[in-house]
Amino acid sequence: MVAAVRGGLLSLDEACNRYTLTVEEFLSWQNSIDRHGLAGLRATRVQDYRSN
Repeated sequence: MVAAVRGGLLSLDEACNRYTLTVEEFLSWQNSIDRHGLAGLRATRVQDYRSN
């Protein structure tokens, strides 16, 4: 979904509506991907990344 928004295939509003996210949640996902790759979205890894 983040890649689709970045690539212009889906607008931010469309993505948030489709996946019932707030803009802040989407931006948080985007930031996690930027900082940690796709592994940053795994719930089991959140604690590891929050301490960094």
